[in-house]
Amino acid sequence: MANQAYCFKCRKRVDIVDAQSVTLKNGRPATKGTCAEDGTKVFRIGSK
Repeated sequence: MANQAYCFKCRKRVDIVDAQSVTLKNGRPATKGTCAEDGTKVFRIGSK
């Protein structure tokens, strides 16, 4: 299963394109990237 996040513009779960693992200030892992359907930025906390 590919990395997925919720896109607020599409209003559904979409695959993350150009996914990058990041760490938040409090040390929690997260993933950021772009929506596969419309190019909107998407962000998911707790998945690395």
